[in-house]
Amino acid sequence: MADVKAEITKVVEKVTKDEKLMDQFKKDPVKAVESVVGVDLPDDVINKVVDGVKAKISIDKLGSIAGSIKNLF
Repeated sequence: MADVKAEITKVVEKVTKDEKLMDQFKKDPVKAVESVVGVDLPDDVINKVVDGVKAKISIDKLGSIAGSIKNLF
């Protein structure tokens, strides 16, 4: 896996669009990521991807919340 960033982006796109996959990601992020990527990754790589996906989803949620709050005023 040469481009971890690309894999993170791919996983985020799929997880955020599929409620079942999001539930699986919350329960077992490693299996969810591997199901999207399609291969069994080494622990160090899979953990980087999982951490990146969690961070990206959190940032996206915060941006959405901030946008909603901004629209209130």
